[in-house]
Amino acid sequence: MAFEVPVKARFCETDALGHISNISYFIYLEEARTDFFAELGFGGDINNWNIILASIKCDFVKQGHYNQQLIVLTEVSHIGNSSFQLVHEIKDAESGELIAKGEASAVHFNFETQKSEKLPDNKRKKLEKYLVVEESHSGN
Repeated sequence: MAFEVPVKARFCETDALGHISNISYFIYLEEARTDFFAELGFGGDINNWNIILASIKCDFVKQGHYNQQLIVLTEVSHIGNSSFQLVHEIKDAESGELIAKGEASAVHFNFETQKSEKLPDNKRKKLEKYLVVEESHSGN
């Protein structure tokens, strides 16, 4: 099951070539990620925030344009001891055509000790609802 966030490409997010600037895709991924965390109850209080981003990447598949209606789909691809991996797809809302795809690694972090900590079971269970189950292609 994917978590969905609609996004409309604004004029200020385009570049001189007339398409969505590459940096704007990272903003769309952040918007989807923070909405996803809010849906899971992870980010209600900034003073008790304990999920940090360790890495992020985005592959640009097709050009996006000003005023285009997009949808950002977010799923969980891996849950580790103290971290988890998110996968995103940015699609045209009307056609479903893939525009970009991204990944983000997030870590459960203690700001007092400045170290990662074990992901609590309650957060793990919430993430598992969005866990992608890979199909076997072994032919068995």
